[in-house]
Amino acid sequence: MSDLLNHQASADYNADAIEVLEDVEHVRLRPAMYIGSTDDRALHHLVSEILDNSIDEAVAGHATKIMVSMFDDGSISIGDNGRGIPTAAHKKFKDKPTVEIAATKLMSGGKFKQGAYQTAGGLHGVGLSVVNALSAWMHIEVAREKKLVDIKFTQGVTSQPLQDLGGAPNRRGTLVHFLPDPEIFGSKGRLRAERVFTLVRNKAFLTRATQIIWRCDPSLISEGSVIPTDAILHFPGGVEDFLNGEISTDERIGEAVFAGSLNFVDQPGKVDWAIAWPKSDDGQTISFANTIHTSQGGTHEAGLRAALAKALKAYGDMGGIRKAAQVTPDDVMSGTFAVLSLFLQDPQFQNQTKEKLNSPDATKLVETALRDRFDTWLAGEPQTARAILDSAILRAEERLAKKQDRELKRKSATKKLRLPGKLADCSKASQENTEIFIVEGDSAGGSAKQARNRETQAVLPIRGKILNVASATADKIRANSEITDLCQALGVTLGKTFDLADLRYEKVIIMTDADVDGAHIASLLMTLFYTQMRPMIEAGHLYLASPPLYRLSRSGRSAYARDDAHKDELLETEFSGAGKVDISRFKGLGEMLPAQLRETTMRPDSRNLYKVTMRDGAFATSDMVGIDIPLDHLVDNLMGKKAEHRFDFIQANAGFVQDLDV
Repeated sequence: MSDLLNHQASADYNADAIEVLEDVEHVRLRPAMYIGSTDDRALHHLVSEILDNSIDEAVAGHATKIMVSMFDDGSISIGDNGRGIPTAAHKKFKDKPTVEIAATKLMSGGKFKQGAYQTAGGLHGVGLSVVNALSAWMHIEVAREKKLVDIKFTQGVTSQPLQDLGGAPNRRGTLVHFLPDPEIFGSKGRLRAERVFTLVRNKAFLTRATQIIWRCDPSLISEGSVIPTDAILHFPGGVEDFLNGEISTDERIGEAVFAGSLNFVDQPGKVDWAIAWPKSDDGQTISFANTIHTSQGGTHEAGLRAALAKALKAYGDMGGIRKAAQVTPDDVMSGTFAVLSLFLQDPQFQNQTKEKLNSPDATKLVETALRDRFDTWLAGEPQTARAILDSAILRAEERLAKKQDRELKRKSATKKLRLPGKLADCSKASQENTEIFIVEGDSAGGSAKQARNRETQAVLPIRGKILNVASATADKIRANSEITDLCQALGVTLGKTFDLADLRYEKVIIMTDADVDGAHIASLLMTLFYTQMRPMIEAGHLYLASPPLYRLSRSGRSAYARDDAHKDELLETEFSGAGKVDISRFKGLGEMLPAQLRETTMRPDSRNLYKVTMRDGAFATSDMVGIDIPLDHLVDNLMGKKAEHRFDFIQANAGFVQDLDV
C-alpha cells in the first residue's frame, strides 16, 4: 500500500505541477505575505498604503491638499493635488501606460530612483499594486499636464484601459477609489469610519503645511461617535498640537512642553518632537517614521530614550543629586508622554506593514538632535525639571526594591527546591532578564544547552508529548514525572495554590520543532499552563519560540525561513536573480548546529518570540474560523475527554483550512 501511494505521489508531481503565478494572482492567493493577515488591522492597512502615497507627495512639497472620502457602499477614495502618477507609456512595457504598471506590477513605484522623493513612507513598490489586487474594484483618475484620464480594474486586473476624459486646466493630482474585496476580507470586513478618521487625523498632525479634507457618509458613523461627516484637518503646530490634544495642561507636571523640529545637516530628513510629563505617571510614546505609525517602536524611539535619560541624569549630577545615577531609560519613559516624528531617507522597516523602524542610524540622529536641546530646556525650566527628576528617582527606587525582593525570594526558593537533574539552570540569581526554554527531547536539549547564554538562559528537555491535563484527573497530573519536573524547575505549584511570585524566570519559552508534532507538544504545554498556571499567561510570561524550517544559501550568503511562505518571499527578494539557491529543511531542533540555533531562535537580538496572550480577557479570537470562542470552551472542546466535540469542531471549520501539513 505504501509503495502504491509513493508511486501515485510521484506520478502527480511532474512539470505540470509547477505553477507560475502572476503578481496579482500571488497577492490574492497569499495576502498575509504582503499585509500581515486578512483581519481588521490588515483591512485598514490598505487605506494606509494609498494615503501614504499622497502624504509622500505633500512631504516632498508637491501637494497642499489631500482628500479622503468614505462611501456607504464600503468604498473609499483618496486623492491629492500633487504631480499625478505619470500616464505616458512605460519605457519597459511600451504598450501600457505607467499608471497601469504601477497598479498591477509588484516592485514598481517612484521611490526607487534617487531624487524623486527625499523621504517617503512607501518604499517597496508594492502598496498600490497590492491594494489593487485585494480590491473588488479600483478606479484611478490622474490630472496631469492639464489633461484628465482614468483607468479601471477588477480584482487587480485591468477592466477599462486608460481613457482620455478631456481637459482639466484647473486640476492636478491623483485620485484612487477602491472597494476592499469581500472575497479576501469576508462579508463583514468593512472599513470603520472611526479607525480611518484617527489614521487621517494623525497624518494631518505630521504634515503641518497640508490640509486634509475629510468626508464620510453619515450611515458609516456609529451612534454616539464624535467623528464628523465633514472636516478640514490642518494643524500648523504639528506634533505639539497632537500632544496638547492628548494631554491637557492640568494633567501634566509643569505647563511647558519640550517641543521642537530640526532638519538634519548631512543628509535629507528631519525630526519633530513634543514631550510632556503627566501627573498620573502614565507614560506613552507615540512614534512615526516618514509619517508611518511605528506602533512597535524601533531605533528612533531608542534614540529618544537615550537622549532624555542621559540629559536628566546629567542634570541630576550637576545638582549634586546622587540618586539620579540609578535612573534608567525605563524609569524616565514610564513617566513621559512623547510624540516623535522622524523623516529619513531610505528607512528600514521590520516588514511591509512597517510597524517597527530598524534603521541603525536613526538612534544616533534622534539622540544627537534632542540631547543638547533637552539639556538647555531643563536648565530653563528648573521647577519642572526637578519634579520630573524626582518622579524618575521614585520609580527607580520602587524598581530596585522590587528587584531586591525577587532576588531574596528566588535565592530562598532555590535553596528549598529539588531542581530536576536534566535542568541546565542559569547562573543569575535574580529573576530579571532570565528565561527557561522547554524543549522536546534530549537531542534538541543538547543543542539548546550548547547554544544558550549560561548566565540568563536555562534549558529543560521534556520527553515527547506530555500528559493532556484537560482530560486527566488531578491525581494523574500530580503523578506525572514530566509535569513534576517542570513545576520544580519553574519553582511553582499547580492550580489554586499557584503563586506568580514563586516563578523563577521572567520568560517561559516553549521551543518545539517547526512541524505538526512540535505544534501538538506546544498545544499540550499551553493547555497545562492555561488550566493550571493561568496567572503566568495573564502576566505575559509565556512565549513560543519561532525556529526556522529552512536554510537558504548562495555564494556564501545564507538566510533562514520560518515557513514555506517566508521561504518563497526570500527567494523573490533577497535571493532573486541568477544563481542556484541551496535550500535545506530542518527536520528538528536536534539537527541544527548550536550556532544556528543560537542565531535564529535563542539570541534575544536576532530571534522572533511570540507572546501567548488571552485576547480580550476571557475570549480568544480564532483567525482560522473567523469567530469568537470562549477560551474555556475552546480548551475543553479541543483538548477534553469528549471526542465528539473535536469531531463537531472539525466538521464545522474544515472548510476554512487553507494549508495542511500531512
